[in-house]
Amino acid sequence: MSTDTDNKRLITILQRLGISNHEVLTAMQQVERRLFVSPDAQQHAYENIALPIAQGQTISQPYIVARMSQALMSLGPKVTKVLEIGTGSGYQAAVLSYLAQQVYTVERIYLLYKTATELLSRLYSNIHCHYDDGYRGWPEQAPFDGILITAATTEVPKPLYQQLAHNGGRLIVPLGTSAHQVLYCIERNGEIFSQQPLEEVRFVPLKPGLQ
Repeated sequence: MSTDTDNKRLITILQRLGISNHEVLTAMQQVERRLFVSPDAQQHAYENIALPIAQGQTISQPYIVARMSQALMSLGPKVTKVLEIGTGSGYQAAVLSYLAQQVYTVERIYLLYKTATELLSRLYSNIHCHYDDGYRGWPEQAPFDGILITAATTEVPKPLYQQLAHNGGRLIVPLGTSAHQVLYCIERNGEIFSQQPLEEVRFVPLKPGLQ
């Protein structure tokens, strides 16, 4: 079966699961997920499942990538600046590149950062990669219209709250422990932060420091 056919089938699955935002569905179709998975997982690239990548990490299930992106896109059809915490393979950043004018992504594991940077720099001109502690965010580029945290934490690092745009900035984050996690959308209005639960999820844990 061709890559194009596989990808169209994946988009149909995402629609059935409730992904309805046209821009998100278009972005998901534009990104070739096979480029972001390991060679031994190529045959599963367009299945709606998470897959292992290097350093004990995973490339997220396409539905979760689309769900997080859709939660962000209620900000409008074209977001100016987005920060991603946890570059991983670069797949989520690639999807965001079709939704935001500029994407900033931080990775704490050097091998993942190096591999993702090499791939993303060849494919996209609006993705900026940074090797740093995700708990720090990227204060030099703040504020951000949206922040996506692609690993689970029991509480949002305080610097990330402050890097959100004051009026309607949105932070999408899985909160919880390894036993139970819920994806939340946190919206900032001035110094008031309101949060809305979206659905139960399962992510690798967010860790501080560099590796």
